[in-house]
Amino acid sequence: MGNVFRRSPWQVFGLVIGLIYGAIITVVVVLALVGARLSPDIAVVHTVLVVVGSVVVAGFLLLPLVFGVDDTLDPRKFSLFGIPNRRLATGLALAALIGIPSLVLAICSLTTVITWSRDPGSAFIALVCAVLAVPTCVLASRISTSVASFLLATRRSREFGGLVGVLVIVLISPVVVLLLTVDWGRDGLRVLNGFAGWLAWTPLGAVWSAPGAAAQGDWGAALLQVLIAAATLGLLWLAWAALVAKMLVTPQREAQAKAYTGLGWFDRLPGGPTAAIAARSITYWGRDARYWIAFVMIPIFPVFIVVALTVAGIPAHYTALLPLPIMCLFLGWTIHNDIAFDNTAIWLHVVSGTRGIADRVGRMFPVILVGIPLIAIGSIVTTAVFGDWVVLPAVAALSGALLLIGLGLSSFASAMFPYPATKPGDSAFAQPQTSGASSALVQSLSFFAIILLAAPIIATFALGLLVAPFWITVSPVVAVLIGFGVLFGGLYLGARVFDRRGPELMAFATRND
Repeated sequence: MGNVFRRSPWQVFGLVIGLIYGAIITVVVVLALVGARLSPDIAVVHTVLVVVGSVVVAGFLLLPLVFGVDDTLDPRKFSLFGIPNRRLATGLALAALIGIPSLVLAICSLTTVITWSRDPGSAFIALVCAVLAVPTCVLASRISTSVASFLLATRRSREFGGLVGVLVIVLISPVVVLLLTVDWGRDGLRVLNGFAGWLAWTPLGAVWSAPGAAAQGDWGAALLQVLIAAATLGLLWLAWAALVAKMLVTPQREAQAKAYTGLGWFDRLPGGPTAAIAARSITYWGRDARYWIAFVMIPIFPVFIVVALTVAGIPAHYTALLPLPIMCLFLGWTIHNDIAFDNTAIWLHVVSGTRGIADRVGRMFPVILVGIPLIAIGSIVTTAVFGDWVVLPAVAALSGALLLIGLGLSSFASAMFPYPATKPGDSAFAQPQTSGASSALVQSLSFFAIILLAAPIIATFALGLLVAPFWITVSPVVAVLIGFGVLFGGLYLGARVFDRRGPELMAFATRND
């Protein structure tokens, strides 16, 4: 850590900023904990400390695993020194105490002794728990850091870890939204009590709950929670020692090239330029992280919208109709920049004289392959949840129309308005540097154009639900006309643009590279 000050001025500046930030947090937390000593309401202090402390422990455990870190003290770096496993595990754990997060945690944990110094018994329990809390968090962080560097060594595994992190955030987000709707002035304490009630008996919160339980006279609960905290620390130590022993005899993971036999989808589809492009597109969707990460995220978007509408007071009877159309909307929109994803491979289409209509139709095939079963199964499930089978044709027609409209507009937009995309082989979570606002503008216009063109279908469907059942029978007819009309129109215009701008598209791809 001392050598950091011998590095570049920017690294030293970053370390100084980190130290200042850590010092500010420490001062604020220490003042708050000392002030809590004067609070007459012990139960409130107990509840807040359990919830906040549980979040701290979870942060030490999960953040390195989700985002990964550069592990300077990787156990494998000491594999040639002949240090016994147990001694090395102890030394690395102690070395982890030298760091800004660990120092901040140690100071704040010891300050809780002041918070609970209301009687000698609770002060002693607080001291014991502070001594347990620091190594618990440090060992949890060391285990997560080592697992992240051990398992997330390859690019694909890091992308998978990033995807898991995004999914976790998305799954937690509805809870956050619901918490934001709570009237904290009136119901906040009741909500926190509910969380603290079960966190106090978990490894996350037991170490923070025991002093408060002792201060309130519940010595039985306090002693049991101390035992939970001690057992948690013991299990973390055993896991850390076993992990160090395993990593010392395990080499660095390297990405293994998978051996493929046959021509895959090129064997399964008939000959011709359209089928060849369709086979190549399906292959991309199955192997390219840029595609399957976008595909995995499609079912996630409805979660935000449904939760927001539910919080706003929309009956669940109606929100049940939304997930399938929303997924079809995003599924059709996914290929609005598909040519840019090809990068320089687009030259194959240009130099071979491939017609634009073959390129446009071939790129649609993976989306159609996914969209047809999605609409077929999703419509039945949606109607069953809604509870009225009369809306089944309208639900299927609306979802199919959104998919077709998205494909038609994307076929035109990807040829007419391509913008820089993540290059093949790069992380799917990386974003290319672009000048101006062209990419954001194209994304916004292409997305909202789908909604605008689908507005008559949505309007007739809503009228059928809210005004007169007659409109339920009109909605599928409108959906078929607009959906296929936009699809064929988009294919025609996109094919003409591709035929006319082929050299420009290849120049764009080369510049993007």
